[in-house]
This record gives sequence, structure tokens and C-alpha cells, in this order.
Amino acid sequence: MHDKSAEVNIIEIPHFFRVRQLFDRHCVADVRASSHLAIKQSGLGSRVQPGQSVAVTVGSRGISNIAQITKSVVEAILAMGAIPFIVPAMGSHGGATAQGQRQVVHELGITQESMGCEIRSSMDTVEIGKSNEGFPIYFDRHAFEADHVVVVNRIKPHTRFSGPVESGLMKMMLIGLGKHAGALVYHRVIQNYSFDQIVRSVAREVIGRCRIAAGIAILENAYEETARIVGIAASEIESIEPQLLNEVRRILPKLPFDHAELLIVDEIGKNISGAGMDTNVIGRKLNDRAAINGEVPRIHHIYVRSLSKQTQGNASGIGIAEMCHDRVLGQIDMVKTRINSITASHISAAAMPVSFSNDRQAIETAVRMGGWGDARNYPAMWISNTLRLDEVACSEIYYRAAQENKSLEILTSPEPLVWTGTGDLQQCRPL
Repeated sequence: MHDKSAEVNIIEIPHFFRVRQLFDRHCVADVRASSHLAIKQSGLGSRVQPGQSVAVTVGSRGISNIAQITKSVVEAILAMGAIPFIVPAMGSHGGATAQGQRQVVHELGITQESMGCEIRSSMDTVEIGKSNEGFPIYFDRHAFEADHVVVVNRIKPHTRFSGPVESGLMKMMLIGLGKHAGALVYHRVIQNYSFDQIVRSVAREVIGRCRIAAGIAILENAYEETARIVGIAASEIESIEPQLLNEVRRILPKLPFDHAELLIVDEIGKNISGAGMDTNVIGRKLNDRAAINGEVPRIHHIYVRSLSKQTQGNASGIGIAEMCHDRVLGQIDMVKTRINSITASHISAAAMPVSFSNDRQAIETAVRMGGWGDARNYPAMWISNTLRLDEVACSEIYYRAAQENKSLEILTSPEPLVWTGTGDLQQCRPL
């Protein structure tokens, strides 16, 4: 007798096709030359005297060409007859330890040997005073003791806060150079005041009291390439950074479609985004679990397949996903994840999603939760990470829309997913 119950339990999985998104690809032709020009634009040479010390900041994000840009800044300072040194400026990242932060910059290709100057990594801070709102302001001790500080960072939208100033030079002066002590304070007071108010309040005090000499702003295109390097005098950072943020918003990468039941993400990590995956891309900037207040895209479930190697076990942001592969749990350093999530006052970022022993089991579960219907009508997208969105795999329901979209190049026709013997997928694309 034919067993009807076996048919009922079979979950069909949609076929997928691949698309290439065509974003603006303007980028600098010569990173070293552009970096030296930015230093000249900033007017640093008119402020630095031979023999003076200059602290150069380096953050923890995966910024394209960061080693080359940092090296170029160091070269320019050496040419002035000054003494540069590098300061890790990354709040509580690297496990909130001096050695951990030194290791993070080493992973970025920034060592004393490659840069030709010292790396002074410490969690020690100086309380430089109080903000207008009454809370203490902390600043890295090594940077505070320097004659000048050059702040180097990428400008981009923040993953949790919205406003004229988000992630960039001013935030690095606030949280990056505030180290763990500053990050703890600022993430608390952000519960009382707007992010824009706090970042401006602290940055003004830091610029006035900590000998900030210049900012080097890095803008990236949708392909993680250096689009522009801009030198800014310290007195102009507050007025120019919002202009650069608007410029970045116009060239940001995005998903090809505004709705999906499932988003499969090969890897998340702090080198990719402060939230592990960029909430400006996945549409969960204001709420970990859903797009709200008109946000796009609207993603029902997110499935994470692994942590990046560069994140060194810091899984802060995994709580934004509903689902993950079992391997993710084995990759997590709970101490680093807990410290970072608590420091950022985003404790739900460390919450554990439901885990699955293989990709097929996870995807079948997501399809089942998408309701009753033909798998061909199930909307899903699959990406490497939220930085690499030039190629995306999409389920077949999007195929007609993709054919009509001139900004998309269709690379394959819809075809079944290919599984390993253990029920796993290959990566969306080579990482």
C-alpha cells in the first residue's frame, strides 16, 4: 500500500539562480598617492614639528587597503621629521585586552615591522574631563601623551544608530580611543541621549583637549574598494563628516530584492560589521527581529553558516539571526562575545539562535515555516556576507524580476542546490 504520510513530510527546496549586481565602481587608482594627498589636504604638515610624536589610530574593521593607507600616513609623518606610532582604537574589541587588540591589528597586516614604527597597545585611559551632559570622557593614554593624534577610519552608516553622524572619525574619537572604559560609559549614556548628541559632545571635548591634528576619512564603494581618501583638519571634522556620510549612503551595496522569507549568510564577524552583519543591508537596524518603520529589506528569517576567521570568536550580532549551523556554536568565544555585547548595551546581540546540524535541515525548516505552497514561490537569498553583495544567489521566484532589472546581470538559470554528503552547501562564492 502506498505510504501517503511520507509524501506529506517531504519539504521541497526552491531552485536558485545567481545574479551579479552592477554598482558604482569608482575607486582610487593609487592608494599610496591618494593617502599622501589626503595628509597634505588635512594641513598636518603645518602643525607637526620635527621630533614631535604623532599617534595614528587603527580600528578593528575590515577596511580595504587599511595596511597600505596606515603605512602611507606613517611615511608622511616620518617625512616631516616626526615620530609616528600606532594606537589600536577599537573600544572593547580584541577581548578588551591590550594583547588582543595588538593581535587584531596584526591580523590586518599592521605590525611594527611592516609599518616601520611602534605599536603601543594598552587599555589604560585618561579621564580628560566631563561632557556637557555630566559624564566622564576617557581617552587612550598613549594617544593622550602624544604631541598630535591623526584619526584614521572609514565613514559608513552605523548598524544601530541613525543621524547626520554615524560610524567614522567622530565615533572613533568617542568609542575607539575611549577603549573599554569609554565604550562602557558612552553606550550607557546613549540610552539617555541621542547618538548624534553624544558623539558631537564628546568629539568636541576630545578635539579641544587631546591634540587631535587631523582626520583621514576612508570611503568605500559597494565592492569594498577604496573610493576616496579625504584629509580633514581637526576643526572641520564635525562639519565635513556628515557630508561624507551622505556620499557613502549613495554608493552603499544592497540586496537585489526588498523582501525574503529567508536570507542565508555564509559568515558574520566584527571585521565585516559592528553587528556581525550590516543591519543597513539586512533591514534590522532598529529591531533585531524585523524591519520596522519602513525599513527595507524585510527579511523573515536569517540563517548564519559560520563566523569569519578574522572575528576571532567574537560572535556579537549572532542574536540578530533566528537560525545558525551547529559549527557556529563551536566557533564562538563566549567571553569576547559577552564583553562586546554588554559594552555596546546590545545584550540581545549575544543571544543564541536555534542551531542545525547541516544546511539542508535548516533550509527545509525555514521553508516549512514560510507557509503552505509551491517551493517555486518561496523567496530566499543567499550571500557570502554583508560586505560582498556583488554576487547573490536568489530563489527562482525572483527570476522574472531579475530579467527586467537592468542593474542585474543573470549568471545562471534556476537550478537545484548542490549538497555535500553531510547535507551542507558549498560557500555562496569563494571567500
